[in-house]
Amino acid sequence: MTPLRQRMLHDMQIRNLADNTQTSYLIQVSCFARHFRRSPELLGPEEIRA
Repeated sequence: MTPLRQRMLHDMQIRNLADNTQTSYLIQVSCFARHFRRSPELLGPEEIRA
């Protein structure tokens, strides 16, 4: 598990998000990164706007 994914999971658990919500958010971030073929850490406002 990458440090970014661990941090994201930890933050969502602290906020007491439902398990299904956490899973959904992780899937969406993964799809976003796969679309641009780059790590989510390297993506920013330009990619979101695209």
